[in-house]
Amino acid sequence: MSGRDGRKTARNRIKPSTSTVSGEDPPDLRNRKGLRKERGKDQLRILDVNFVLLGFIIVASLVALLFVFYSVQLSEGDDRLPRVITPFPAPKVMDLDMFQGEQKESLYWGTYRPHVYFGVRSRTPESLVAGLMWLGIKDGRYFMRHVCQDADDLQTYGWNKHNGRDYGHQVLMDHGMTLTTSFLKSKVNGSGYGGDWAVQVGVQSEKLNEEVPDAAHIFFYVADEGQNAISLGRSVSDIYEKSLLAYGSRADVGGWELHLKSMDNFDVHHVGLRTPHIHNLSDLVQAILGMQVRNFGHLELPDTSDDASNILVYQISARTPFRADIAFVTGTDSDDDRVEGRVDSLTGTSLTSQLHEKEIEFDDKFKKIFNPSDKIDSESVEVGKAAVGNLLGGIGYFYGQSKIFFPQHKHRSDGDSILYWPAELYTAVPSRPFFPRGFLWDEGFHQLLIWRWDKHISMDIIGHWLDLMNIDGWIPREQILGAEALSKVPEEFVTQRPSNGNPPTLFLVLQDMVCGMTRNKFSATESKDISAFFERSFGRLEAWFQWFNTTQSGKYKSSYYWHGRKESQTIFELNPKTLSSGLDDYPRASHPTDEERHLDLRCWMLLAADCMHSISEQLMETKESGKAYKETAKLLADFDLLNKMHFDKDYGAYFDYGNHTEKVRLRRQLVEKSGNQPPSLELVREVLEQPELRLVPHVGYVSLFPFISKIIPSKSWILEKQLNLISNTSTLWTNFGLRSLSKTSSMYMKRNTEHDPPYWRGPIWMNMNYLILSSLHHYSKEEGPYRERAETIYSELRGNLIRNVIKNYKQTGYLWEQYDQKKGNGKGAHPFTGWTSLAVLIMAESYSEC
Repeated sequence: MSGRDGRKTARNRIKPSTSTVSGEDPPDLRNRKGLRKERGKDQLRILDVNFVLLGFIIVASLVALLFVFYSVQLSEGDDRLPRVITPFPAPKVMDLDMFQGEQKESLYWGTYRPHVYFGVRSRTPESLVAGLMWLGIKDGRYFMRHVCQDADDLQTYGWNKHNGRDYGHQVLMDHGMTLTTSFLKSKVNGSGYGGDWAVQVGVQSEKLNEEVPDAAHIFFYVADEGQNAISLGRSVSDIYEKSLLAYGSRADVGGWELHLKSMDNFDVHHVGLRTPHIHNLSDLVQAILGMQVRNFGHLELPDTSDDASNILVYQISARTPFRADIAFVTGTDSDDDRVEGRVDSLTGTSLTSQLHEKEIEFDDKFKKIFNPSDKIDSESVEVGKAAVGNLLGGIGYFYGQSKIFFPQHKHRSDGDSILYWPAELYTAVPSRPFFPRGFLWDEGFHQLLIWRWDKHISMDIIGHWLDLMNIDGWIPREQILGAEALSKVPEEFVTQRPSNGNPPTLFLVLQDMVCGMTRNKFSATESKDISAFFERSFGRLEAWFQWFNTTQSGKYKSSYYWHGRKESQTIFELNPKTLSSGLDDYPRASHPTDEERHLDLRCWMLLAADCMHSISEQLMETKESGKAYKETAKLLADFDLLNKMHFDKDYGAYFDYGNHTEKVRLRRQLVEKSGNQPPSLELVREVLEQPELRLVPHVGYVSLFPFISKIIPSKSWILEKQLNLISNTSTLWTNFGLRSLSKTSSMYMKRNTEHDPPYWRGPIWMNMNYLILSSLHHYSKEEGPYRERAETIYSELRGNLIRNVIKNYKQTGYLWEQYDQKKGNGKGAHPFTGWTSLAVLIMAESYSEC
């Protein structure tokens, strides 16, 4: 995920539930004065390429004047909302016909609650939601399982298979207890909007020791976020004669019913609650159970309901093994015998048969799309399926308002923040327990895999993201929408800053799509839909590009830097973090200034400009902007200019540029506190040498961005230097993948603060290894003196990455956020089937063909 406003810090500070149930230019470019043009010209570099772009300068000037005028109006008490929370003035991408009708309805229901172990909801605000909880045992005590969290210490969990639409199968292993959840959707005559769905829950227990009981307790609930009342459908005594658990009615689906069927004997108890919040439901239920145990000695729900309950929770207790089928049917307003038939088709042997058919379809589709090479064994293929399944099964739907930093305005809603407009987001997530929400830079990597699986789901997700754009072309990089998402994030990391960006990685998949169009790789229908998608989204993509090209511009032509680094706020940091780059603590210039030039952002802008030019050509745009993107891409791909600005011949490497010294350290000092707080000893940054404008000598992922962008000619001696850096064990090479920072770096594996361990300062990350592999694959096919060398390195690196991911999965049951560069062990968040799922594309050797 992006700098995630301190992603790893936030991860460490999540509070898990622990309740229990019990009683400027480089030195070699001397003509610096010649490059010091007026900032107004350089800030719109795409516009000063030639005279045909004069119109763009005029437009930009008008925008600037309007902004000043608008700001004055606001300061004088104008009641209009600030620009930052004004939506982009264009038709929404999601209003396209291709996203309506059958497409929209087919995706209405889904497992769109990735933060819980199993949860179902619809893609609408104030949805009817359902979910599963169970009692697990650890150290002789019962613990309620519901929200995915590391503290539960499950041996493994995740969707082994999921097609993103109507089927999924998940296995969860919890200290001697194994649960399986299988999900199926069905649309037949008579069903309401979105159709019906069912879940089959299986429970088995292994008698590891005396503390593992024979009986298991699972809890299935249904809740209405709109607070519509839910009616109880049965009494405890007649469950075998009457399978109806609950029923109700909603404007979206009409009448609905929830049924429970099983061939096993079990006890069923319930509780009905009336509350506007469901994000703390497990806490409520375990409190009720605790009270029951204390008062009556029974681990049973009390079989009582609040008036007009909008939540019903059912406790199913039985000796293991047992299985329960739960069917949700819609359109039940009329007393139709077909309702009973639909319930029967979604339970018992019929449900089991349909789930088996869907499993075969998933396996066949996986083989057809990814076609793992013969060198990949069957176990590795199963890991690949789990990676795809959990990525697709982790897609969520969120609705709410982002908090945006906006000081000194009467519309502010909370201190120095103001609320974005209410918005929805359909997106994949990096990690279900730690990051169950949308992250802009992660999403581009997710879509590299998802678009190959289902182009319409991918466009649907990208469309939702683009519709979050404001009038200035900015998209909030971390989406924390709704009470459930907010409950997983510490308050200090919620507010988004509109001055800060995030790598525009969505252009990775957009480039793949447009290249596929150029190569006629899609069907007529797919090509038509992709063209319509590009046509509708082009204005937003232009605005997004221009936002980067202006707000993140550097002091000189073709330079950029990540805004948001503040030296004054980093006295406790060894090197000021660059959260907006997505590479958090990767070492940059020691002293942030507007003289900085960030190599990675320059390369992201090359990707964006090249992609915008390609889309313009595909749409046969005659606008001058198409020429402008071509000229900008040409400028950013200028090999000589790149080398003048970022290449160090002595190192044979590319670097950032800025005001930098290597002589900094953290030293414990007495720090005065505000108010009446006593001073305390803390680690504070100490600078032992005056910084100077220079290249920043840290070899790592950032150094390889020109290589990743394929700017280096295949016959250039610099390519050899890049291959040397990649394959040298003293720099980046390990037997498990390429480390993020060279062992020769002064920042290698150094803590950035007393509380922040190294993050992008050594560990191995799959997203960057995938991009590097893609370029190695490219150079191994290009004529030149280094072709065979590139091929050898490619083969070895690919093998190392695959072996290590598979090994860790077999040992731990998870894919991980990052991997240790010394031993290869998984580190950080888990399960992490965000960009780590790119291991599937590595197995399939599926890279961009542009």
